[in-house]
Amino acid sequence: MKLSYRSQICLLVFGACLMVTGCQPEPPQSVSNQKADTPPNVVLIFLDDGAFDDFEPFGDPLYPTPGVKTLAAEGTSYYNFHVPQSVCSASRAALLTGCNPGRTKVFGAHGPTAKGLDPSYATLGEILKQNGYATACFGKWHMGDQPETRSHARGFDETAGLMYSNDMWKFHPENPDYWGQWPLQYWENGKVTIESVDDEDQKMLSTWYTEKAVDFIARKKGQPFFLYVPHSMPHVPIFVSEKFKGKSGTGLYGDVMMELDWSVAQINQAIKDNGLEENTLFIFIGSDNGPWLSYGDHAGITPYREGKGTSFEGGLRNPCVIKYPGVLPAGVDSHKMFASIDLVPVICKLTNSPLPENDIDGKDVWNYITGEENESPQTYYAFSNGTEFQGVISGDGRWKLHLPHQYRTLETGGQGGQPGKYVQHQIDTALFDMIHDPFEKGNVKEIYPEIVDELIEFASQHHKNFYAENTLEVQ
Repeated sequence: MKLSYRSQICLLVFGACLMVTGCQPEPPQSVSNQKADTPPNVVLIFLDDGAFDDFEPFGDPLYPTPGVKTLAAEGTSYYNFHVPQSVCSASRAALLTGCNPGRTKVFGAHGPTAKGLDPSYATLGEILKQNGYATACFGKWHMGDQPETRSHARGFDETAGLMYSNDMWKFHPENPDYWGQWPLQYWENGKVTIESVDDEDQKMLSTWYTEKAVDFIARKKGQPFFLYVPHSMPHVPIFVSEKFKGKSGTGLYGDVMMELDWSVAQINQAIKDNGLEENTLFIFIGSDNGPWLSYGDHAGITPYREGKGTSFEGGLRNPCVIKYPGVLPAGVDSHKMFASIDLVPVICKLTNSPLPENDIDGKDVWNYITGEENESPQTYYAFSNGTEFQGVISGDGRWKLHLPHQYRTLETGGQGGQPGKYVQHQIDTALFDMIHDPFEKGNVKEIYPEIVDELIEFASQHHKNFYAENTLEVQ
């Protein structure tokens, strides 16, 4: 994997600092820990199968991304943000509930007619709606395709988009006969408005989601609102509207990313135009699970090991920008470790909303990621792939323990929307020092046996709580 020039320089400087002084990266200093006036609006943008290097400042793409670059200049960029599983449904359920997949049992990617997330687990939409927020979800839901589990039944006043991935249709490149059993429907406010999405509809998805988001902001500016925009792109098959076709000069994937960047800019500008910037918490997450590497030129690039569908950093670590004027500093980079499961308690804190009645796994890390506190409230983060629990990361992000498991690695990349080929490899118990080796190249298990023992204890307890029907394998 090619590491961007910016990332190489950052890592070299960071590594030199550690070797010479033994220092830890400086935390961003918050301007003010929390505003005392009205609760903030919340905007949450979540991309599908994006890559770490898709946008500036995280990468150095050959196409311009002024939207995300501007947002980063106005907020704090987090380089050590993780999801607990690098597959669509599991990642989305974790984000909106604050729960690990082992708790909710939402694993992998759920297809048409799947029940998805059990209604006993509250979503962020339900939490904020109960606190008087207007709520909207425009984009890919993928957390259930039953009447009681679709987005309109899970706390969102206004909804529009697909109930699952845009490749789950009759033109799927690998298994069209299977996916063709169900039409890919476009829903609005609990009703089907396009019975079977076609290529022309796919080209408009990013635009439709953006237009609805901008309109919602203008109409709801007089009350607190929660706007969730989980884009369908750049999950394959990738499509782009005519206004961005050929704009990047790098091919279709670059065009798609420029349109998504435009979407970020449009939503950010709508917040400003409606006089809401000072009281809006704006969160941008560049991917739910890293790039789908087998699609080659229709996938992005991550500097980290592997990608979507694995428990390596290429799948779990994704770019994140948080903008909250007057609270978070502008134009700052942070390497503080936190995860998508922490956003529910953080948003509850900042909006003065009660936590859900069900148990959650996320912690209020706000004071930690703003620099008010030096220690994370999380002792560890669990990660999994499908139904298999595969390891833990220490709460501060320093150490990562892989339990023995098989994983897929790319043998040949695909072209033009057709997938390449994966092969299966095996990793045994492995410890990685994520400060000195974020690319997971050198197993230091034999050098730090005490760290291994500590993390195995965390893993054993997690396994006992959520995976008791299986045997925890440690070598």
